Amino acid sequence: MPAGSALARAILRFFGWRIVCHGLPARQGVVMVYPHTSNWDFPVGVLTKWSLGFQLRFWAKDSLFKLPLVGHWMRAIGGVAVNRRSANGLVGDTVRQMLDAKSRGESFWLIVAPEGTRSYVDHWKSGAYHVAVQAGVPVGLASFDFATKQVVFTDFVELSGDPDSDLALFAQVLRGRQGKRPEQAGLIRFKPNERAPQARQDGDSR
Repeated sequence: MPAGSALARAILRFFGWRIVCHGLPARQGVVMVYPHTSNWDFPVGVLTKWSLGFQLRFWAKDSLFKLPLVGHWMRAIGGVAVNRRSANGLVGDTVRQMLDAKSRGESFWLIVAPEGTRSYVDHWKSGAYHVAVQAGVPVGLASFDFATKQVVFTDFVELSGDPDSDLALFAQVLRGRQGKRPEQAGLIRFKPNERAPQARQDGDSR
């Protein structure tokens, strides 16, 4: 496991948080964080990333990267610019970047909150799942468990490509994980038109 920031670990300990993580199983992959119910998830997540020393990346609007100070900060914390006008779509562009990183022997782990919002939703956005299937990379299932004040990042799944089977496994692994506002945790399922890995590759599936 790479060396991380002692200061970030100290801040998390000060607020009572503990990280449970044994490292990454590969140099490329997708991390799905569930549940996502509060603005507090972001600072806890960034401090965890710095504590572990992992180079985790996340999707962000490309317009943010055009602002001098904001753009520099976004790149520094792992932001990946999303061009919604790209002919390949969000999923296709990310798969290409991930495979390019693999060919160079570089790390590329994408981290996503598949609910897509802090409010209650009855489905997950499927973009990150499609990226993992098409790139042939593992999925890590992580949680900021406010009930135990633990960041749990120990479970990694090799996808079958069958959404029903894979999501059932996700639900089994994530059972009992509690966000800051448990009533806002979304259902672990996709919309019917987003179930097949090639069904959608545009920005709306994120």
